[in-house]
Amino acid sequence: KKMRIDENEGVSASSKHLVFAYYVTGHGFGHATRVVEVVRHLIAAGHDVHVVTGAPDFVFTSEIQSPRLKIRKVLLDCGAVQADALTVDRLASLEKYVETAVVPRADILKTEVEWLHSIKADFVVSDVVPVACRAAADAGIRSVCVTNFSWDFIYAEYVMAAGYHHRSIVWQIAEDYSHCEFLIRLPGYCPMPAFRDVIDVPLVVRRLHKTRKEVRKELGIAEDVNVVILNFGGQPSGWNLKETSLPTGWLCLVCGASETQELPPNFVKLAKDAYTPDIIAASDCMLGKIGYGTVSEALSYKVPFVFVRRDYFNEEPFLRNMLEFYQCGVEMIRRDLLMGQWKPYLERAVSLKPCYEGGINGGEIAAHILQETAIGRHCASDKLSGARRLRDAIILGYQLQRVPGRDIAIPEWYSRAENELGQSAESSPTVQANENNSLVESCTDDFDILQGDVQGLSDTWTFLKSLAMLDDIHDSEKGMEKKTMRERKAAGGLFNWEEEIFVARAPGRLDVMGGIADYSGSLVLQMPIREACHVAVQRNHPGKHRLWKHAQARQQAKGQVPTPVLQIVSYGSEISNRAPTFDMDLSDFMDGDEPISYEKARKFFAQDPAQKWAAYVAGTILVLMTELGVRFEDSLSLLVSSAVPEGKGVSSSAAVEVASMSAIAAAHGLSIDPRDLAILCQKVENHIVGAPCGVMDQMTSSCGEANKLLAMICQPAEVVGLVEIPNHVRFWGIDSGIRHSVGGADYRSVRVGAYMGRKMIKSMASSILSQSVSSANGGNSDELEDEGIDLLEMEASLDYLCNLSPHRYEARYADKLPDTMLGQTFLKEYLDHDDPVTLIDPKRSYSVRAPARHPIYENFRVKTFKALLTSATSEEQLTALGGLLYQCHYSYSACGLGSDGTNRLVQLVQGMQHNKSKSDDGTLYGAKITGGGSGGTVCVIGRNSLRSSQQILEIQQRYKAATGYLPLIFEGSSPGAGKFGYLRIRRRISL
Repeated sequence: KKMRIDENEGVSASSKHLVFAYYVTGHGFGHATRVVEVVRHLIAAGHDVHVVTGAPDFVFTSEIQSPRLKIRKVLLDCGAVQADALTVDRLASLEKYVETAVVPRADILKTEVEWLHSIKADFVVSDVVPVACRAAADAGIRSVCVTNFSWDFIYAEYVMAAGYHHRSIVWQIAEDYSHCEFLIRLPGYCPMPAFRDVIDVPLVVRRLHKTRKEVRKELGIAEDVNVVILNFGGQPSGWNLKETSLPTGWLCLVCGASETQELPPNFVKLAKDAYTPDIIAASDCMLGKIGYGTVSEALSYKVPFVFVRRDYFNEEPFLRNMLEFYQCGVEMIRRDLLMGQWKPYLERAVSLKPCYEGGINGGEIAAHILQETAIGRHCASDKLSGARRLRDAIILGYQLQRVPGRDIAIPEWYSRAENELGQSAESSPTVQANENNSLVESCTDDFDILQGDVQGLSDTWTFLKSLAMLDDIHDSEKGMEKKTMRERKAAGGLFNWEEEIFVARAPGRLDVMGGIADYSGSLVLQMPIREACHVAVQRNHPGKHRLWKHAQARQQAKGQVPTPVLQIVSYGSEISNRAPTFDMDLSDFMDGDEPISYEKARKFFAQDPAQKWAAYVAGTILVLMTELGVRFEDSLSLLVSSAVPEGKGVSSSAAVEVASMSAIAAAHGLSIDPRDLAILCQKVENHIVGAPCGVMDQMTSSCGEANKLLAMICQPAEVVGLVEIPNHVRFWGIDSGIRHSVGGADYRSVRVGAYMGRKMIKSMASSILSQSVSSANGGNSDELEDEGIDLLEMEASLDYLCNLSPHRYEARYADKLPDTMLGQTFLKEYLDHDDPVTLIDPKRSYSVRAPARHPIYENFRVKTFKALLTSATSEEQLTALGGLLYQCHYSYSACGLGSDGTNRLVQLVQGMQHNKSKSDDGTLYGAKITGGGSGGTVCVIGRNSLRSSQQILEIQQRYKAATGYLPLIFEGSSPGAGKFGYLRIRRRISL
């Protein structure tokens, strides 16, 4: 339910004196400064306000001088722990929250209930401390939250990416929030489904004390001088600020500079007690990091904001979208910030015309709502049960549902799955055929295809059409969303239409069988899916290459003649909060006459997480340089457009790597075998990106064929054939909505556990072999003969766990492997686990028996599945195939790689299977989690019939009803990059 308050309402004095307890999160000053505005109006209306905060007193007392303001210095949460001004330490944030709010939780609740009673609080307000809502409920006092984000949303991503063992934090926070009455929601909000009722208010902004003219006069700055305020929350003291960073005649006002820091002559330190809102309003633009306070003040005072992304700061995309919607934001690349290449960004900023005309009296309105609610004039709707409320609050633990409706603060990607389903349901084969025909006609008018074949793939025609439309970017701006327009504008100047362009295509993959057993040498069965990544590449002589302004400024600053530059535009950047463009001098990949090391490259791309995605694309260049000795003398322009969704466990990264390397290789006349190309792409992911994946993803994307399963033994990458999918069998993928990452903590720990197990088995076999040989030398050879010296020798030098048979594992090793082992204990006894892409954390306890057992049995299951798939058609065949999928799924869970979402989907498939009526001619037979596990997509096997497709759609709707998330469905197949080849095209120039 959503309620609205008229923006003209204010706070009139109440006849009833009220006592408010106002809890403020410990995350930065931004929350405290906006709380000041609400508290100021409550006190003006005659109420007492007790502020519970960790912020310094002056933040409140400088604005409010009243005995009705009481400040209690207590910190009940910790927010996000920052490693530096632009980097959030996700694991440290979770650990700090455990230390601050989880371990002492019982004492906190007891203390807060007693305190609330002692001050005779009438009402509790939280921005946005979770435990405050629960303490209020325990004290029998009503509560309301005032915020633009909630910590369950922020920590959910941290849990999935860095600290799965802290997942209970998210549940606890959502449960705490669900006890509050309703949410007073500020603009630029994130999805916050823990709150059942919502009241939207305008921006809460600190009031101005002085005019622009007064501020400039005090600072001695003339009206005609361009001024930028550097506002990074008091953290730029260690940065090397340069006089040349600013355009000629500009002045920079620095917030938070240390007293000892020396600044260039065109930089001016601001006093520690300077009132920032006045300074911002008197400036021509602001350079800083995005937060609610900086964004709200930039919008309110119409000051263009040059911002640098903060990694893992999950409220940022929503605030950024609002900035860009109101033409108030310019994004700066972190590298250019640190190198002092500011000029093109500042000049672009002052050309903007910010157009925010919304209300800025949110503090007054929020105070009015709080007063009226406290005296009983606003009543929220009846809530559902606690269990139902919690289920609504979190989509199976971590991926939060979006609130209904669309507006500028909720990115389009939150509703993309639902929109795509609607489009696919409404689009008939006839309509699709007509659309494809018109696309073909249009693209053949736009381009000459000099080499290659589109192979009738509609997504490739669509990609070619999008290339052609880059010419018309300025004509089509009006119909675009702002974030899409930014990507298209960057791509618009990417290519020289007089030169050839090379296009490659690589699909994602559905893991039918094998999954994480790939790194243990298992047979795997993988299906290339319909969704694919397209990459367009063009070579240009450095002297003719059109550079982006900041890249041009960088080369000019180095005093270089034109040198090869790599420029990349990636569509869909908003999906994962990353920058849409990347550029670098290709000389940065060289150290003298040799390519830089992979380790150095990994550090290079990791220094700016908003651009870390470029490692998947640009990394292919370094691998070609290192492994094949290729040298790049020309500049390169790349456009990356992927329909393979990220974080769904369908190998989006492999598709990008394979498509990128295929296109770059084609542009340089390199003929690389698809198998070899896949192995090269695995090096990109293992050594440059730093994700410890096996090779099956890249192999499927490169070597797969449509409607066939790629059968491969991962030792390291031996394709044993392509298995035709029988006509009566069909596979689907259903996305759980829980983000999957092979770089995540769980995948790594399970891989480490498997390699630990292998090392222990080898050690045990060596020991048995040694003892047996000693016994044989002593004259007793019976045991040695029974054991088999050849078998023991093979096991003592075991290269892959999957070369150990299940019966042999059970007979000799299963009961000797520990369930878990501490890293330091293992290292002390075995020295190393012999895995080149993971490291053992000495302080961490690793599961060993389950991760070691899984690939041994999975290899057997995959072999059985492959044999069954080609056997005679029968009900028993399908039941057995499905049973193998179920076994695999539960083995994943035993390793700790399950998730609530994927478990629910498997249970829904089981329900369909076991509740079928005898008259049904179509049914589903099995399902399993895929890829690296811990979320992502579930693979389903069923009979190829209309009834089965209907059941898949029914599961989709049931999952949405239970969780609020409408899952994507993957169905259909397409050729791998090797089968597709490449297109060499040239634009037809109209005369």
